[in-house]
Amino acid sequence: MPKSLRSPRHQRFLAQLMSLRKARGMTQAQVAERLGRPQSFVAKYEGGERRLDVIEFLDVTAVLDADPCVILLNLRT
Repeated sequence: MPKSLRSPRHQRFLAQLMSLRKARGMTQAQVAERLGRPQSFVAKYEGGERRLDVIEFLDVTAVLDADPCVILLNLRT
């Protein structure tokens, strides 16, 4: 299985997270503050420079008030 960091599927995943953040009217800095992380943390996962682990993903979806299952279901193809 090829690495997923730059795959089209991973790009769709990141696009969903960015779209949700923007739909909530939040900046990267606001998301980072709620996560207790630096703004660069959000910039790096949104930019595809780093992967989110499962726990980080759940924390991000909680901050964005999003259902993680819905996000994952959109990536099944």
